[in-house]
Amino acid sequence: METKPKKRIAIISTGGTIAGSGRMGEAATYRAGTLSVESILSSVSSIQELADLEVFSVCSKDSNDITEEDLFRIKVKAEELEQDDRFDGIVITHGTDTLEETAFFLNLVLNVSKPIVMTGAMRPATATSADGPMNLYQAVALAANPKAEKMGVLAVLSDTIYSGRDLTKVNSIKTDAFEVGDPGPIGYMQDDKAYLIHAPYRRHTIYSRFAIEQIPRLARVEIYYVHAQSDPDLLAYMLETYDGVIIAGSGSGNYSQEIREVIENYTGPALIVRTSRLLEGAAFESPVFDPLKKTIPAHRLSPHKARILTQLALSYGVPREEMPALFREY
Repeated sequence: METKPKKRIAIISTGGTIAGSGRMGEAATYRAGTLSVESILSSVSSIQELADLEVFSVCSKDSNDITEEDLFRIKVKAEELEQDDRFDGIVITHGTDTLEETAFFLNLVLNVSKPIVMTGAMRPATATSADGPMNLYQAVALAANPKAEKMGVLAVLSDTIYSGRDLTKVNSIKTDAFEVGDPGPIGYMQDDKAYLIHAPYRRHTIYSRFAIEQIPRLARVEIYYVHAQSDPDLLAYMLETYDGVIIAGSGSGNYSQEIREVIENYTGPALIVRTSRLLEGAAFESPVFDPLKKTIPAHRLSPHKARILTQLALSYGVPREEMPALFREY
């Protein structure tokens, strides 16, 4: 019987806990991005049975230190690998703290149709029962699976397949640290077998208006977090300082009367986007909190993901009248 040739998978490494090291056996205290991905691969001998692997290092750092320049370097490398016929899929290793932000950014800007899967770890490689090796094993298995083609950026963590648009880190301790809220996961992994439930229907990667060759510098957008007695002067300062401000509102994107007055009195160019600070639910148009329609509702996007979409929209010159549709489509 003729055997099928093995897939060839490229691994883009960026550091993170999956490449972290600390006191042997302990999981709490460590330095991220201190080990090579090759050293992790060597601890999972069966991974070579899944695919032939080649590692490309973009950076090696804690994900809290990932910069705009790093994001664009990942984009450039992934798109080079898309054009390289030697590779069938791409895996990106990344720290979990900001993995959801990088995943969403790449989901919007990558001109890639090959399977592309992100993964990371909650425990460093030197911890007892480190989760990184299994996550990496399953990410490679999914990247080698043709069913993951044209699905946009996916993420595999703790036996679960997530959409790069929807996953959110919800726990700082457990290895099962991610959730997606209402939409549910894309599917599940059992060892190297992928069980896909549904495909992402929001615009992404090759279907995105931002997946073009020209790379602009991102607009300056910040997040204003609403709580009881939020300082309206801080919001006024942010509107005068940044190209856009994301309001992380209570409930469905709500805020105090004082904050509403700042928004209604503002006549400058900064874009104001309303989001909810909650994991589930959405921010819609509101005749109570925004009767003058001075803000753009972000629907289900979290504040930090709405920030990324707003940065790209402003950088690529999307007209304001198209912004509401943008948050529905992406």
